[in-house]
Amino acid sequence: MSIGRALGYLADEAPEAVAVRCGDDVLTRSQLDRRSNRVARAWADTVGLDDLVTISLPNGVDFVIACCAVWKLGATPQPLSPRLGAGERRAVLDLARPALVVDGTLAEADDDSPLPDRAASSWKAPTSSGSTGRPKIVRAAAPATIDPQGRVAPFVPRAAVQLVAGPLFHAAPFVYAMRGLMTGHELVVLPRFDAEAALRAIEDHRVTWTMLVPTMMHRIWRLGDEVRGAHDVSSLEGVLHMGARCAPWLKRAWIDWLGPDRVDEVYAGTESQGLAMITGAEWLAHPGSVGRGISGSRFQVVRPDGTRCRPGEVGEIVMRRDGPPTYSYVGAEAGGTCPYSLRSWGDPHRLRGPVRDGWHTLGDAGRMDADGFLYVEDRLDDVIVTGGAKVQPAEVEAVLEEHPAVRSCVVVPRDDADLGQAVHAVVDVADAVVAEAELLAWARQRLDPEKVPRSWRTTTTELRDDTGKVRRSAHRPARR
Repeated sequence: MSIGRALGYLADEAPEAVAVRCGDDVLTRSQLDRRSNRVARAWADTVGLDDLVTISLPNGVDFVIACCAVWKLGATPQPLSPRLGAGERRAVLDLARPALVVDGTLAEADDDSPLPDRAASSWKAPTSSGSTGRPKIVRAAAPATIDPQGRVAPFVPRAAVQLVAGPLFHAAPFVYAMRGLMTGHELVVLPRFDAEAALRAIEDHRVTWTMLVPTMMHRIWRLGDEVRGAHDVSSLEGVLHMGARCAPWLKRAWIDWLGPDRVDEVYAGTESQGLAMITGAEWLAHPGSVGRGISGSRFQVVRPDGTRCRPGEVGEIVMRRDGPPTYSYVGAEAGGTCPYSLRSWGDPHRLRGPVRDGWHTLGDAGRMDADGFLYVEDRLDDVIVTGGAKVQPAEVEAVLEEHPAVRSCVVVPRDDADLGQAVHAVVDVADAVVAEAELLAWARQRLDPEKVPRSWRTTTTELRDDTGKVRRSAHRPARR
């Protein structure tokens, strides 16, 4: 059925059940249904079938109400970060040409009766993260329909109190929160991620499931045993993490804390060209892996000439998914191809998108073991070549972030007359006092010599956003 009708069905089934809460704001299913009806009626003269509606709001109940109203009008929500700079925001809006931009107080009509049943041909149109360039609008191929009694995905529980820890304008939190909402999840939305606030929310609202990114996992872990132990997380039946490479030490720590049956991982992109998944138990048997393809997804690791790599050989990860295309880029030509020029395999200037014969890439380097389990090494474009040796920044970052004084770090190349490039580390130490010599000694004990940073910058400013994304180019030292 249409998403709009499904929301009404859920409201009729359990009108007093909580649909969404954020801080002191709480809406039952019935209240959400009626308020979104009023908002939809206020927009009805402006928004029509299959229009895009840009929603540029912070986390909160208004974001959820706005999306529900858009679906009830047969239109497609286009989430957009309210933190985006003016130039990028203008570029996205010029491409989207939305019927309406929602970035303030929601208008409401007096009439809260149900609207005519409509379903857009696409249920969402988020932007890509923009961490490797200007954000792109990714229109989902799936229509705005749902089975309210179905499951979101094999790795998402049918019923749940779901903690929404990430920003709803980002693709992954949006998908799991909204699909959960449509199938009866109670959403507990954090206005913004805070490690201890997340633990309090789990305890206070008996959260059973959440999706996190490794940056959030690291911030929670840095709270220490005493703080974590002060909060009851026994209600938590499952944690799904995705969005970035998780350091093996951090993954093992969470498995030791919660147990392997409660920690799952998914590897995917905004476009959902392919999905790989691994359970905690499988990870213990294949440490460092992101799993194997699910839901009709297939993965290969290929050389620059497109031939398949041997097991254990590092190459570029490519993927495809059975069935019709899962997405198209707004502004692209028919067929779902990327609106930007594509490079050939191995060319360092290729943007992510379809590559050849239905295979797609996120631009990641990786390998596959003999059992078909996939391992992600790093982004191809992030690899540092120093004195002929290739250094994966993610490996160096994982080692440095294990230091108890380091909240996060970013490793980037620095121009070097002798080596071509040298490893440069930007380290966020929060309120800690730590000398460069201590960090250097830590790195030398755990890394091969060519991977040890040759220059450092410490900061007390968080380097990554709440989704773990970072623009590395902003941290590269200026040419001398």
